Amino acid sequence: MMNGTDYNDNFQMSFLPPMYGIEFLVALLGNALALWLMVTRERRDWHTGVVFSCNLAISDLLYIFTLPLMVVYYVRGKNWSFGSAACKAERFLFTCNLYVSILFIMCISLNRYVAIVHPFFAHRRVRPVHAKVASLSAWLLVLLISTPVLHFAGTCPSLDSSKTECVSSCQHDNHKVQFCYNVFLATLGGLLPFLLTLLSYGAIVWVVCKNHNITALEKRKVATLVASVLVVYAVSVVPYLILRNVHLYNKMWKQISPRSYNAYQVTKGLVTFSTCVHPILYMAVFDSIRTVCCGANGGGQPQKRGGVAPESRPV
Repeated sequence: MMNGTDYNDNFQMSFLPPMYGIEFLVALLGNALALWLMVTRERRDWHTGVVFSCNLAISDLLYIFTLPLMVVYYVRGKNWSFGSAACKAERFLFTCNLYVSILFIMCISLNRYVAIVHPFFAHRRVRPVHAKVASLSAWLLVLLISTPVLHFAGTCPSLDSSKTECVSSCQHDNHKVQFCYNVFLATLGGLLPFLLTLLSYGAIVWVVCKNHNITALEKRKVATLVASVLVVYAVSVVPYLILRNVHLYNKMWKQISPRSYNAYQVTKGLVTFSTCVHPILYMAVFDSIRTVCCGANGGGQPQKRGGVAPESRPV
């Protein structure tokens, strides 16, 4: 078991700064490009998928602008010099981005499910205003459930009192409460949206495989959507949520081992990787980013009867 933090500090300081630096550059380029294309090229046809994608890109950009602070923090040997308020803001934005991203991925997936499995309902009933209401509800829900982070997170002195660390919780008597809170977050903000996303994908794949009227372009969009979301969940979201709670449980019982702690640090770097993958997901939602990035035909013809609603419709 750990008697100190030197071993783990060395691992963090060697792994996380370059990881965060690369992710900042890639995510900034990808999400800024996507947002610019949505504003300039998609402005005349903001169907529901674009509304959800816009909110997801804004969430990513709000969070990744805090990554340079984290790079400086770890390069300086885990010495936070930006004040307690900035520390709380970074932890709060991280939590908001994680769970609002999961919710918007769920919304994009369910939206695609309705467009493919129930195309006539989507054509007649689903409108961008519904996506705006859903987006506002998602933001309000995540802001509400993330508020306790502002209480738990903050700055505290290191073990030798030579540095000021920015941590998720500085008070030892809060470990049990924080563990229960994070289990609640992982269940409400992670597990339930994940199950809904998987169910929608099962129905989507079933319809795409059976329906020969669906075009090759639409099948590529579906494949891009499914692959990008599965990568996000498998590589970053699920490992982080699991090891985060394992770490808090071990911390509560003071049973942290270097191996489990370092594994948790790896997931901290990988969970931010999702902001780099989201622009790939946008390729399944609107044509202009696919045209710029892949040179693909941004058109997409209206489907035959029994096919998928056109991109100009709410999908």
